[in-house]
Amino acid sequence: MKKTLVLACLVIFMAAGQALASKPIQLSLTPDIAIYSRTTRIEGLSLNIWGENPQTSLALGIVNGFTGTSKGFALGLLLNYADSYKGFQLGSVNYTKASMLGWQMGFVDYVEGSMNGLQTGLVNYTGNLKGLQLGVVNYAAAATTGVQIGILNLMPQNRWFTEFPNEVAPGMVLVNWRF
Repeated sequence: MKKTLVLACLVIFMAAGQALASKPIQLSLTPDIAIYSRTTRIEGLSLNIWGENPQTSLALGIVNGFTGTSKGFALGLLLNYADSYKGFQLGSVNYTKASMLGWQMGFVDYVEGSMNGLQTGLVNYTGNLKGLQLGVVNYAAAATTGVQIGILNLMPQNRWFTEFPNEVAPGMVLVNWRF
């Protein structure tokens, strides 16, 4: 009985310590004019004019910035930007530096590193595609497995119809893929 009580207390103290290390809500005018500093992890809700934190949250704002590895749902009127993101980004422009796992939806969606999931926008760009790009112009510098549907679909890694049906071509109208 004592061991169970000690173990339960230990779990409660560890959970309390974790809750204190992160904050449940952030209100931000700029990254430097906010309730918490830009290095504080937010696990809950962020309301931003311009915010920038590592987060596991729902972020609503004009500009939402995410440092480190962040995840959640981001609704940015102008811009969502992240080092690495897992979840859903909805904004006029969505930018992720390292990797994106999930869905980006905007006028311009840009993943410098690896995109695993879905990009829907007028212009979609990724360094490495594993998923689907749906837009007017789609560009994947490289692709592991991916499909592009749009007016102009570019995968420079592909060769002209020599590996069909596994890949189509470096540039195609309407649809292009690589498997």
